[in-house]
Amino acid sequence: METITIPKKEYHELWEKTLRYEYLRGVIEEKEDIFSPPPTKDVKEIIKNFKETKLYSSCFLESLEKRLKRSSYCKK
Repeated sequence: METITIPKKEYHELWEKTLRYEYLRGVIEEKEDIFSPPPTKDVKEIIKNFKETKLYSSCFLESLEKRLKRSSYCKK
């Protein structure tokens, strides 16, 4: 076995990339289809579901609603 020396900074960058890759691979394996479309296109229903979690500020919800209404995906 040969020893290769790399700078510490490069080692940390490679290690972080490896961790990110492993995380994404785990997420993809858990989900059956991560690229499937959202279950609804109704902006009001989406905002209602976000509000129910009580995790998001009203400012964020207003911004989300504004952008969803402008989205070509949500237009009827």
